[in-house]
Amino acid sequence: MSLKILNNIADKFPRTPRMPVLFLGHGSPMNAIEENEFVAGFRRIAATLPRPVAILCVSAHWETRGTQLTAMEMPETIHDFGGFPRALYEVQYPAPGSPELAKLTRETVSSHELTFDHSWGLDHGAWSVLRHLYPEADIPVVQMSLDYLQNPDYHYELARQLQPLRERGVLIVGSGNMVHNLRMLDWRKIDQHYAYDWALEAAEKMRHFILDGDHKGLINFRSHGKAFDYAVPTPEHYLPLLYAAGLQKKGEAVELFNDKPLGGSLTMTSLKIG
Repeated sequence: MSLKILNNIADKFPRTPRMPVLFLGHGSPMNAIEENEFVAGFRRIAATLPRPVAILCVSAHWETRGTQLTAMEMPETIHDFGGFPRALYEVQYPAPGSPELAKLTRETVSSHELTFDHSWGLDHGAWSVLRHLYPEADIPVVQMSLDYLQNPDYHYELARQLQPLRERGVLIVGSGNMVHNLRMLDWRKIDQHYAYDWALEAAEKMRHFILDGDHKGLINFRSHGKAFDYAVPTPEHYLPLLYAAGLQKKGEAVELFNDKPLGGSLTMTSLKIG
């Protein structure tokens, strides 16, 4: 990249105090349009954040070969789900993109190859939560994909290399769910705060790993037995948590919120770092 382009990017992303990091349990797409305790939790935490220059979001709902960054000026709102009320499909989140943040992110990461995407947009893992944090959709958003060919260490180490973005006014958000097993979800009790024994066991261990700063425990989630196997049957909703962990500086405080289960096999646990 030319020195002129780098200087232009630096002008758009000046040095700032270190931004917090979020992991948000996004749950059902209906949280985008419903009023409940979880969206109230998103709004409450948003009120504690400095206003970001831009947002980098790692969503469970964009898996690719290789790690990609949305690099368009105006990403579309993607309705990547089925069977929901018409009102949900009518929601638009017209936040601008930021090719400059995509370039800065690629330049910040030295040991992983990141490529630009011009066709994806913002999926519901991003917009269903961001519309509660920033309802005016006036902050530029870039999504970064999950490379489904890579192991948990890859995602954690990639996140660690993103740390300098926090001092350029970039709010980094991981969006997924720590416990996420839709096949075992009790749809008749989807709005009830209860969890199966294995979900309670896994959630409690995850909570301890997070609060104790035990990142190896989080990374090695496949070594913790059947409770974790049920809680994380596929990794895409869990991996955004590893991005939040990888972005944590030593000694940084962690605040848990929305820390409740739903329907037996889902947790809405979210966290703020810094």
